[in-house]
Amino acid sequence: MLENLWYDQTKMYVNGTWVWPLHYRQLPLEDPSTGDQIGTIARGEAQDIDAAVAAARGALDGDWGRLTAAERGRILTRIGQLVQERTEDLAAIEASDVGKPLTQARADAIALARYMEFYGGAADKVMGETIPYLDGYTVFTLREPQGVTGHIIPWNYPMQIIGRSVGAALAMGNACVLKPAEEACLTALAFAALAEEAGLPKGALNVVPGLGEEAGAPLAAHPGVNHISFTGSVPVGRLVQKAAADNVVPVTLELGGKSPQVVFDDADLDAALPFLVGACIQNAGQTCSAASRVLIQRGVYDRLVARMADSYNGMVSAPALADANLGPLISAKQKAIVEGYLAKGKNLRVAGQGSVAADVPKGGHYVPATLFAEVPPDHPLAQEEIFGPVQVAIPFDTEDEAVAIANGTGFGLVASVWTENGARQMRMAKRLAAGQVFVNNYGAGGGVELPFGGVGLSGHGREKGFEALYGFSSLKTVATKYG
Repeated sequence: MLENLWYDQTKMYVNGTWVWPLHYRQLPLEDPSTGDQIGTIARGEAQDIDAAVAAARGALDGDWGRLTAAERGRILTRIGQLVQERTEDLAAIEASDVGKPLTQARADAIALARYMEFYGGAADKVMGETIPYLDGYTVFTLREPQGVTGHIIPWNYPMQIIGRSVGAALAMGNACVLKPAEEACLTALAFAALAEEAGLPKGALNVVPGLGEEAGAPLAAHPGVNHISFTGSVPVGRLVQKAAADNVVPVTLELGGKSPQVVFDDADLDAALPFLVGACIQNAGQTCSAASRVLIQRGVYDRLVARMADSYNGMVSAPALADANLGPLISAKQKAIVEGYLAKGKNLRVAGQGSVAADVPKGGHYVPATLFAEVPPDHPLAQEEIFGPVQVAIPFDTEDEAVAIANGTGFGLVASVWTENGARQMRMAKRLAAGQVFVNNYGAGGGVELPFGGVGLSGHGREKGFEALYGFSSLKTVATKYG
């Protein structure tokens, strides 16, 4: 599947050039579908981060910093066009690297193109405002780039997170240093190659693969970085924020969730069913916004759980190219974590469970999709982010009880409510503790325009839409006295 590479996967991309890490070290590249090593990637370190930050600073002082907003937008739009042209190549690379089914990888490439289109069009539409003030004054605000932005992204959705993070930062005129996850960084490198082809000036985007402790930590703590964007786990997010605090720079954190879907007795179950299941098992459950909890009012609980169980019983986990319901998990480590959670549910009722295809490679990291029923709200499976295809169905009686259960974890990323009662829709939308709440849907088709982020342990700051542009900008107030 890697015959479609058109760039050097073994090197970093710094200052518009493909370069070796300072110490010429490499990391193995594994195909999660087989467990086989299929190549190597660069193992960047602190000195390589230094070089990337210096290149980004040079871009701000050079060609990139001199472009108008409209010119920046044209470049991003061209990147989006090139992504569209290479959709099949990018999907094949992502499927091999992450292990997700080809259909899902293709959707990620299409989403990346859409992000570039959106931010390309938005680049020259971020405006300040005039403020009525004292007589004899004209006061207005400007939104300016923050400078060098650091982006530490995870392995589950490299293309989509590049789009919503790097795309927004570039649109605002920042210069970026991107540290992709060592488990899956091929499409990050591919994006750099496409950006260069589109005419992005050297140094505006730099990509340094490597281990978190060797490349990610130096980036988070670098005194030359003006903003850090991190997507990942809560423990690492805390470390990133502490490191950035020493330099007093803003941080955008997206740290996952334990997202609920709340189904009331009057819900349209036919409309809800595909979302209830699909929002959990997409990418084998390795999704920050996975709807891993389904709260069901008792009047329809048994009926709906039985229908969900039927869906689970028909699910098959198979290699990425088989394009089945699920692919493998990213690594043997992640498989062990998910199997540990399945063991914690040994005393719970398994309502439905999929299968692993009989002919999968023995070295692949497969687990069956599993639905547990009658799960206590305080059980680890209902409280902790599993990052695997494991879903729990929890009964409730009243609206107040549903709110208490839904808000009963430390997370608050996404939630949804299914009901035909308009008043209840509004009450629940206001009461659910989440950065996004969907009514009678989940995810709204991805929605690159829709601000995304969490509360509580799910992090802070917003990505997507114009809110991301505001987050990657500094607001300046100008007050002029005349007369």
